Amino acid sequence: MDALTFTEEFASTVQAGRLFKALILDAPNLLPKLIPQAIKNIQLVEGNGGPGSIQEITVAQGADIKHLKHKIDALDKENFTYSYKVIEGDIPEKIETISHEIKIEPTAEGGSKVKNVTKYHPKPGAAIKEEDFKAAREEALGVLKVVDAYLVANPDAYA
Repeated sequence: MDALTFTEEFASTVQAGRLFKALILDAPNLLPKLIPQAIKNIQLVEGNGGPGSIQEITVAQGADIKHLKHKIDALDKENFTYSYKVIEGDIPEKIETISHEIKIEPTAEGGSKVKNVTKYHPKPGAAIKEEDFKAAREEALGVLKVVDAYLVANPDAYA
């Protein structure tokens, strides 16, 4: 079976560079502070934070997922793009890997548009359905909204 692909888009009034710095570059520091009920910590366990590096995310108690490891595939600070794969952790049994491609584009109004393409790659012979991933997609959008709200409320942050 081919990968199940979802494309999510989110419009923000926050400038693309600020959003990229907060959401991608400083996520290990910012996300545990903004959503401690969801993310306990994010730490670099291999590499320097660029392509090939591995981050480990420890999720707060009470969640279905306890930890994940991400391998960074690409990071382009000038074009505000970032891609990574979930390579280890509490992922659904039928899934081999999950890949994410994030692009933050400036808008004419001075804000930004975030595009996130997520691909769920099933294990050989496994059948997966769109509804199996609705909660995960909503959680990812929720994180983006929290970071966006923080930046709107703190206009000097990540300027």
